[in-house]
Amino acid sequence: MMIREATIDEAVAVLAKISEFAKPADHAAVALRLDGRRALVLVAEQEGELVGVKIGYALSEQVFYSWLGGVAPRGRGRGVAQALLEAQEEWAREQGYSAIRVKSRNRFPAMLRLLLRNGYLIEDMDKKEGMLDYRLHFAKQLVSGEIIN
Repeated sequence: MMIREATIDEAVAVLAKISEFAKPADHAAVALRLDGRRALVLVAEQEGELVGVKIGYALSEQVFYSWLGGVAPRGRGRGVAQALLEAQEEWAREQGYSAIRVKSRNRFPAMLRLLLRNGYLIEDMDKKEGMLDYRLHFAKQLVSGEIIN
């Protein structure tokens, strides 16, 4: 497996393979979200096929936000999500970020388990219509000290 920086088009191609996303983000939506921000777009490639994606951007000089990611069915159970998470954390540390924030929903239990297993702490929750759509806010300190805003 190879994890590498990617284009928005490559990221969108992976997102389109993930059926759990009711309406996957298209090029325009991703470009708009990343516009004017320091961003990182990663993909996971296995045997020449793009099977995973992780997109994030700076919230501040100290905090990086892991915005959107997922693994296509052909890449699941092979450590793709873990590899993408580790690559994003390593990049964020190298760029001088001291913390990463991410949100997920109850409807994505594999993502929740991944975050908890990797030391992300729940810091908040937004209640929505149904419990499956409650948004859990996570944070992980990349350097010693308190998580900053």
